[in-house]
Amino acid sequence: MNPSLHPRAAERARLSRLALRAGLSLPLALPLGTWAQQAGTTAADTPERVKSLGVVTVTGGQPTSLPTQIPTTIEGVTREEIATRINATDSEDALKYLPSLLVRKRYIGDYNHAILSTRASGTGNSARSAVYADGILLSNYLGNGIANGTNFAPRWGLVSPEEIERVDVMYGPFSAAYPGNSAGAVVDYVTRMPTKLEAHVSAGYSSQPNQLYNTSKTFNGWQTSASLGSRAGDWSWWIHLNRTRSEGQPLTFTTATVASGTPGRAGTPVTGWVGGLNTTNTPWYILGTGTAYQTVQDQAKLKLAYDITPTLRASYTLGWWQNSSEGRPASYLTGPNGLPVYSGTVNILGRSYTLAPTAFPLTNDDQTHLMHGLSLKSRTEGVFDWELAASLYDYRKDQQRAPTVALPLAAYGGAGTLQDQDGTGWHTLAAKGTWRPQGLHGAHIVDFGVGRDAYKLAIAKNNVVGSWIDGPVNPLSLVSNVGGRTQTVSAWAQDAWRFAPRWKAVLGLRWEDWQAEDGLSASATSTLRYARRSESHLSPKAALAFQATDDTVIKASVGRAVRFPTVGELYGATSGTLSFVNDPTLKPEKSWTGELSAEKDLGNGLLRATLFHETTRDALFSQLVPGTTTSRVQNVDKVRTTGVELAYTGTDVLMRGLDLGGSLTFADSRTVANAANPASVGKWQPRVPRWRSTVYATYRPDDRWSFTVAARYSGRQYSNLDNSDVNADAYFGASKYFTVDTRVRWQIDRHFSAAFGIDNLNNAQYWNFHPYPQRTYTASLQWDL
Repeated sequence: MNPSLHPRAAERARLSRLALRAGLSLPLALPLGTWAQQAGTTAADTPERVKSLGVVTVTGGQPTSLPTQIPTTIEGVTREEIATRINATDSEDALKYLPSLLVRKRYIGDYNHAILSTRASGTGNSARSAVYADGILLSNYLGNGIANGTNFAPRWGLVSPEEIERVDVMYGPFSAAYPGNSAGAVVDYVTRMPTKLEAHVSAGYSSQPNQLYNTSKTFNGWQTSASLGSRAGDWSWWIHLNRTRSEGQPLTFTTATVASGTPGRAGTPVTGWVGGLNTTNTPWYILGTGTAYQTVQDQAKLKLAYDITPTLRASYTLGWWQNSSEGRPASYLTGPNGLPVYSGTVNILGRSYTLAPTAFPLTNDDQTHLMHGLSLKSRTEGVFDWELAASLYDYRKDQQRAPTVALPLAAYGGAGTLQDQDGTGWHTLAAKGTWRPQGLHGAHIVDFGVGRDAYKLAIAKNNVVGSWIDGPVNPLSLVSNVGGRTQTVSAWAQDAWRFAPRWKAVLGLRWEDWQAEDGLSASATSTLRYARRSESHLSPKAALAFQATDDTVIKASVGRAVRFPTVGELYGATSGTLSFVNDPTLKPEKSWTGELSAEKDLGNGLLRATLFHETTRDALFSQLVPGTTTSRVQNVDKVRTTGVELAYTGTDVLMRGLDLGGSLTFADSRTVANAANPASVGKWQPRVPRWRSTVYATYRPDDRWSFTVAARYSGRQYSNLDNSDVNADAYFGASKYFTVDTRVRWQIDRHFSAAFGIDNLNNAQYWNFHPYPQRTYTASLQWDL
């Protein structure tokens, strides 16, 4: 059987997970990560967990690099648990059953809308969480949510499920080591780095029969991956390749409200439309589908590590991601001749409607992104250790082509545009240290560091010469040009102080100096340039833990987070009069977040109850500009969230081989003050449900088989600040949902394993602006050396 899933190793992984949930204390603090794996230590060589201050010291396996000495909520999932429990087709699926989290993944390989939602932040706020892989930033802080005809979701595609060793999440901005974007959560992916020769090959298939409106089709996906790595002397290396081919269900739809039609007999009589109500219960027609992606993605990862000395290691990571996608629509409308109708004037039940040439849009995306990470770390176990780290994310090529002529001509060519983001990207630099002072009262671990994060956004859209499919850019025919730069220079320090046998405190402070410059918003007829601006802020942090009994710990955390506006929010004009669709004077969001937790070790499980509260001033949301019909990102004066989160994880519960887990979250999240839109005051924050829950049960009758049933629930949501979208079960809506997932895994022999699963077994139809996938079948086969 697969050695990595041996029962003893699995048991240690589960113990490590319990340790994480209790707020573990590693021998080394955040800036230096974990050394056990780097030094070639395996779980079999290390002792079992040791309890101290309700905090568990984990020295084996591949623990997280999160600041686990901070007594706050940390949840995690291991490689063994992902393989056993989750139908993981993308890296973000690893978060599927963790408390209070939701990734807005619409189809396999969703590269532009899969935004993370947390306790007090909805799926429109991608800049309020921080996602890392091996210390390299995957979160895209060039913008927030979806805007400018582009997207700012984390770059999930740079990590594939097969290379994940573990994933951990810290809830809230309680570490001074992270920027204000950590207001919602910090996600840390730790990927494979071998201690001996390893090889892995896997193949997967998925199938989604889909019926919605007048669409009735099965959408399929295929995935293959291969990994090879080893360690020889002071060198270790890892190579991973992955390919995904995916057919996504329709994500957008062409619509027209009934009242927008002109009474009369003008236009081509058509059939095939679907009647219904939109999110405000206004009668409308669904005329056809808009975007439905056919996607081919390739990913390659190279990781190298060299132990310069027994206590000094150099590491390098190169990631390459290529995406080729076609967005293809389909008209539901049929004319008297039996042919589909895509444009022109049509007549539905005595009313005429004019369809623009782009009413059924086509798109071709071609993207190549590169990621580099370089670090130099010391680990002496002595008084002082340090780390130097740098990373670069480069939009080496990022283009989208679209026609401006209607189908069917557009399928063969015709006029169009090319949107080019070449040159966009970000880079980070950091110097960090850990000091363990001797002779002071109590035990101290002092972490500190300085850093610089810089972002450049460049989105140029031009008409093309000749065919939209392959024609060159016409440099004299600009459609729009948006861009600018931001950077943040930071310095921080935090002290974890065990001042008594049953007490531990952490105090931290982060200073950030933010700058925005080179702002540009241009159209074919006008250009606006913006002056440089800067701000500086301090963000204090504090946490306290008390070991009430041998199996119970009480923890409290509080922290301030300042989330600065992104380039896209400051300068991102998309349409209309430029001065009305951007705001270069936006204020940063300023949040105070606190939580109080009680955790109890039940022997074979861990139970946690957490009370959390967040107040955010100058929250950044898109809303109508007063006195106009145009929306732009604006500061909302005050948003407040109060909630309770319950979580439980247990192994061998009720009977040997039965693992149970679940969570329940209640959040009362409301707009408290908003001078720009008084109608939103007292209403629910967009995309933050009042109730959400997860539950799973995994049964392992022996070493070869595992059976999992899991369910997720999310309550009522709204997308608009004023909660005017009262009909959630429609296109544009944010609906409640309840889904059931199943998975069976079979360890065939030492080398081969197979899995079969069904996501959304109950075939729920639910929405988050776009429709989520319906019942989806998955199957995979894996070979391990």
